Amino acid sequence: MQIRAPAILIAARQHGETAVIARFLTAEYGVVAAYVAGGRGRQLRPVMIPGNVVDVQITARSESQLPFAKVELVDSRGPFLTEPLPAAAIGWALALTATALPERQPYPSLHDALGGLLDAVCHAPSARGWVGAMIAYETLLLRELGYGGEGARPQGELPELLRQMDALAGPLDHYLLADRRGDVMAARSRLRELLGRIEK
Repeated sequence: MQIRAPAILIAARQHGETAVIARFLTAEYGVVAAYVAGGRGRQLRPVMIPGNVVDVQITARSESQLPFAKVELVDSRGPFLTEPLPAAAIGWALALTATALPERQPYPSLHDALGGLLDAVCHAPSARGWVGAMIAYETLLLRELGYGGEGARPQGELPELLRQMDALAGPLDHYLLADRRGDVMAARSRLRELLGRIEK
């Protein structure tokens, strides 16, 4: 297997002293996991931040082998992770994506939507500029994986958007995150708590 593609780094887990097992979301190949040698080293640590857009080159000798990846940074989300609300939004979107999507099944619309959502979280003047995009992404994820989800674009002021967000919690937990390891919904609860503070 040989892949070279732009990708969103959706998860990175330490492996050994300096390596990382990373999961990349690509438009053409879906989610691909790979071993990144030196991923926790001084040179690659700023690159291996979940949410970053990277150019990734992935190679494997066989389908059963964990591929190796070489990664170059395209766009960093690191500066936006110092603020609690953007960090919570980025963390939830990535945790949901990494947990819900199967490996190596392409969902180009989800790749594009996640990229747009992360851009909105990072560059909108306030949460009011991206909460609708978060709801739209969650809805699209449900729809793409076969669990319905209305296609109407979320609208309204922040209180109405938060009501729409609350209504999606049940389907996400029931359909996409049931029987998955770890309490991924805790990340969403944290985000909702922070959004509730700015609603007042």
